[in-house]
Amino acid sequence: MTELGPVAWPPAPIRTERLVLRESEARDRAAFIELFASPEVHTYLGGPRPRGELERTTPEIPGRRPGFFVIDLDGAMIGMVKLDRHHAESPGRVRPDVGEAELGYLFLPEAWGRGYGAEACAAALHWFAGALPGKPVVLRTQTANERSMRLAAKLGFTEVERYEDYGAEQWFGVWSSVTPSG
Repeated sequence: MTELGPVAWPPAPIRTERLVLRESEARDRAAFIELFASPEVHTYLGGPRPRGELERTTPEIPGRRPGFFVIDLDGAMIGMVKLDRHHAESPGRVRPDVGEAELGYLFLPEAWGRGYGAEACAAALHWFAGALPGKPVVLRTQTANERSMRLAAKLGFTEVERYEDYGAEQWFGVWSSVTPSG
């Protein structure tokens, strides 16, 4: 994860009460294609990608890079969570001199509404806080995406700003493992 700092990758799989966060494997390819072709998943992300294009362009082992976790439930991929560098040219900044990580996540529709998002994202944030202590994490989502807004609140993200982008109101928040001193 050289873009975010000196972190050994991949870490050992992260186990939660119900899930395993692990590195991507070849067996996950079909689930990745389903995830990126799903109209439901991409309602607030500009729409799905064509399945035929995904079949041609998805690598044998998709998503294999530092900061990218497959979310595994009982041996099957149900989604993904990633921590990427939040680029300076992207809307929303905590401080211009801080290169924050940005949390992203996608889940297959059949996994929605069961608390897997909160469980997986909390585990990824806990890992990040241990690997890079004190570094903030940011999150962007459309305000119309009620599920994502609830998840941001549950994870402890604090609103920094709202702005217009992609023809919709966007929400930008920050999370830190460091508790500010009063």
